[in-house]
Amino acid sequence: MATKKNNQTNSIKDINYYKNKFWRIFAYTLLGVLAFFLFASWGLFGSMPSFEDLENPDSNLATEIISSDGVVIGKYFKTNRSQLKYSDLPKSLVEALVATEDARFYEHSGIDGRGTLRAVFTLGTNGGASTLTQQLAKQLFHGEGSKFLPFRIVQKIKEWIIAIRLERQYTKNEILAMYCNVYDFGNYSVGVSSAAQTYFSKDPKDLTMDESAILVGMFKNSGLYNPVRNPEGVKNRRNVVLSQMEKAKMISSAEKLRLQALPIALKFKLESHREGTATYFREYLRDYMKKWVSENKKPDGSDYDIYKDGLKIYTTIDSRMQQYAEEAVSAHMKNLQQQFFIEMKNNKNAPFVNITKAETDRIMMQAMKNSTRWSIMKDMDKSEDDIINSFKVKTKMRIFTWKGERDTTMTPLDSIRYYKHFLQSGLMAMEPQTGNIKAWVGGINYKYFQYDHVGQGARQVGSTFKPFVYATAIEQLNMSPCDSILDGPFMIHKGRHHVTEDWEPRNSDNRYRGMVTLKQGLANSINTVSAKLIDRTGPEAVVELTKKLGVKTEIPVQPSIALGAVDITVEDMVAAYSTFANQGVYVKPQFLSRIENKSGEVIYEPIPESHDVLNKDIAFAVIKLLQGVTETGSGARLRTQGGGSGDNRWTGYPYMFTNPIAGKTGTTQNQSDGWFMGMVPNLVTGVWVGCEDRSARFKSLTYGQGATAALPVWAYFMKLCYADPGLQVSKAEFERPANLSIKVDCYSRPAVVKDTTQTEQNTDEFEL
Repeated sequence: MATKKNNQTNSIKDINYYKNKFWRIFAYTLLGVLAFFLFASWGLFGSMPSFEDLENPDSNLATEIISSDGVVIGKYFKTNRSQLKYSDLPKSLVEALVATEDARFYEHSGIDGRGTLRAVFTLGTNGGASTLTQQLAKQLFHGEGSKFLPFRIVQKIKEWIIAIRLERQYTKNEILAMYCNVYDFGNYSVGVSSAAQTYFSKDPKDLTMDESAILVGMFKNSGLYNPVRNPEGVKNRRNVVLSQMEKAKMISSAEKLRLQALPIALKFKLESHREGTATYFREYLRDYMKKWVSENKKPDGSDYDIYKDGLKIYTTIDSRMQQYAEEAVSAHMKNLQQQFFIEMKNNKNAPFVNITKAETDRIMMQAMKNSTRWSIMKDMDKSEDDIINSFKVKTKMRIFTWKGERDTTMTPLDSIRYYKHFLQSGLMAMEPQTGNIKAWVGGINYKYFQYDHVGQGARQVGSTFKPFVYATAIEQLNMSPCDSILDGPFMIHKGRHHVTEDWEPRNSDNRYRGMVTLKQGLANSINTVSAKLIDRTGPEAVVELTKKLGVKTEIPVQPSIALGAVDITVEDMVAAYSTFANQGVYVKPQFLSRIENKSGEVIYEPIPESHDVLNKDIAFAVIKLLQGVTETGSGARLRTQGGGSGDNRWTGYPYMFTNPIAGKTGTTQNQSDGWFMGMVPNLVTGVWVGCEDRSARFKSLTYGQGATAALPVWAYFMKLCYADPGLQVSKAEFERPANLSIKVDCYSRPAVVKDTTQTEQNTDEFEL
């Protein structure tokens, strides 16, 4: 009996012992877990994000370049990521994301207890338990982390702690938006905004339901489910997402089946600095911003970073006009280029015309020295002979053609000569009243030709300089467009106006017409008229006027400038001509509207710059002179049907403009440069065309003159602008000043519209 009692007592002691031991172990474990979480939150296992970090996560936001009509035309980034608000996300994407990645997202507080227990008991065979908030924590603060189990446990706990903090700090909608903003979709696209542009060429708000499902499917693994490389896998994954949406009762079974049957339809466009729209302008703007950030600091004194601070640069560029300008340049230049290749076919020194072998060798050597190959090999301490020999070794390369990129094999030296065949173009369009630049095309293809022929390259302007001479004469000599002047042999003798030897300008056709009006003289670019006018005013007055018109080139003070042997940029020429359209007031070209930081606060707004140059009457008189060019002079082909001869023979579109247009063609010596400056009351556009080297050129005026090389670009651009009523490009008359004091309405016989092969030097004109 005693033994039985002792056994019972011992059993009770054993039970109490194990019970106490269990509770001690439980308490120690609980305290250990709590301590573990506490130590983790204190950062003993690695740094944890502070309150400030949570408020402002380091997310490397791309700087966006925004057009005047609200279109993102480019970005500056190291990580291509743009910030979206929840309201910017399409409903279909939000629903697909929640249904697929975290069905109880709106029920938990950062950690899904039910999902965590399921993952523990199944050892993760049925999927993990990471909530969207945990995935955001991982993306923002510690990435994928280690796969070593002890470290992974620490990382998981840190992830939970950060997730809870995020849930306390942000609303569910804000967390969703942040998650959509930080995920890397591949192809340099971080965030839904960049991914929508890269894969579908549209804004997120315009995504269809199946497109939203594709992007949500990529959240699982963007490397595996990449629509470009794995369309079949992406389609299967998209269909899984659609099934999850049906399961969550977000779409019907019929809708699911309809969407699952759709093919994967991409409009892939890799966003890069060298491709897309307004590439030359974006690079010009980048150089401007580099200077801007050095002069404008953040409130704390630190520097802005255009690659990760998420700035928004609002520009004056209109995305529609920019598109039309690029289309016009491409449409005309590829046809003109075809003609140039035909003309160079039998030229053994193509594309160079009438130069010696020594001059050709000098051009090619300079091109080699300017190349990346030369600089790299020079840095490798290679001798000059070794470098030159490397240019003679055939290699595989991808080259530009107007029919698309092409893989070929040639020597680097041959590729230099090949690229020197290409005609380049520069176009800029500007509102004369505001100075707002609306379109900027610096060349034919930025990826292959990075020299900007709008703001960077000054070229000889030819006869487009002559209106500055005429404007000076009207101002200084009180002349009018209707005044007459003798077109005849003329000479400025040595010593006059600092001329070092006798200067006798001749008309290009060696003809003289007797008495002509100033309007006739400019319409037909008569050289002797321009020379006589600058002789009367003095070249100093003309140079002074060009400075007031914003021309930054140092112009020589000599009479020969009257014929246009002066280098000026397209940008400066457009600004100068705009002064005439703006009633004599010069407005400095403006390409920025404002700059905002990532919070939407305006941190910079430029102040427009302007000053008076000419009175209204003189400016209007010059406009009337320039209208004569497009009515009866070298720009008269703008009024013709086209399609039969000249440039229209191979560009294939008629002009038939009937509205008032003021303009001027320009052709430099040996057809190295072709220009057209065209104006309507609210838009001034300048176009230049020529090869990189002035010795690479057309052999004759047939295709080399400004009226054939450059004018068609302007015409095509304006046709597209007029076809878009939203642009409101004017077809009205230029504003006539009240009480006009200068005679501008000259009596004339009816104008005879010439064949479009008429050159700017042609003078068969009947105005009296």
